[in-house]
Amino acid sequence: MSSMTAPSASLPVEITVNGEPRRLAGPTTVAGLLAELGLEPTRVAVERNLEIVPKSTYAEVPVAAGDSFEIVHFVGGGDHGPAAPGTAADSWSVAGRTFASRLIVGTGKYKDFAQTAAAVEASGAEMVTVAVRRVNVSDRSQPLLTDYLDPKRYTYLPNTAGCYTAADAIRTLRLAREAGGWNLVKLEVLGEQKTLYPDMVETLEATKVLVKDGFDVMVYCADDPIMAKRLVDAGACAIMPLGAPIGSGLGLQNPVMIRLIVEAAPVPVLVDAGVGTASDAAVAMELGCDAVLMNTAIAEARDPVAMARAMKLAVEAGRLAYLAGRMPKKRYADPSSPLAGLI
Repeated sequence: MSSMTAPSASLPVEITVNGEPRRLAGPTTVAGLLAELGLEPTRVAVERNLEIVPKSTYAEVPVAAGDSFEIVHFVGGGDHGPAAPGTAADSWSVAGRTFASRLIVGTGKYKDFAQTAAAVEASGAEMVTVAVRRVNVSDRSQPLLTDYLDPKRYTYLPNTAGCYTAADAIRTLRLAREAGGWNLVKLEVLGEQKTLYPDMVETLEATKVLVKDGFDVMVYCADDPIMAKRLVDAGACAIMPLGAPIGSGLGLQNPVMIRLIVEAAPVPVLVDAGVGTASDAAVAMELGCDAVLMNTAIAEARDPVAMARAMKLAVEAGRLAYLAGRMPKKRYADPSSPLAGLI
């Protein structure tokens, strides 16, 4: 990194931090800036003038007048306990990581982080999605998600919720990797605000760039078998078709299309979005999906912790039913009791 000639200590340094002007008493480094803001360097990622600053260089990179900084961390967004009886051997894997729980939960929309943690615990989930957002540098008393959900216990899945272009999604996930070191990420590039339906052209482009950049990319996508194949060909490590619009709770509106994707995909397939209640989760698993991801169905239930428990059981029941193989559907009745010996 280039060095900077120190100006007079009496001259203030005007910079921008997370979109707000800030005046420093004098020259400093990124490490010094974080210390002044009361931020733990290991918990944040720093972007200086649109370029990510590696953590190893915080003490060397100078803060110059006119610099613009983005400082982000993980927030609730969109356990490693024992597996349920009879499911210990029925794990699933993505990008070389193996999980016993087939339920992934989001961490947004809860009333506070304590409720988030309680619901995640009740769900039995081992993976949680997290959003990447600016650090609140004005109020350092605000709690952090990492204080309630230990990243050493749960696999954090950074996502790109709120991104409407491939460029924004790529930038967000690069910051996420710098903040926490995770390569396993969830990509979603939205088309417009009303439906939050994925923009598949931008999604495919972002997938290609991120895979080339060394990410393991789980992709939120349309229920389109052809596009699913293209995402797999681009290197996606998991396909995540929506069952219905995000946050709608409508349940799976497209079981035929999801089944086609499941049958053709050589990578895990997860229903992502649309689940409203436990029966919806069971249906997704009965179609042969590897897992289900949900947030609103739990967070906006009257009792989120109880619903989290219900979803856990529904996913387990749906998976067991899929493995057991359902009876064939018939047009007419078929008596259960034998007719021989009838009185």
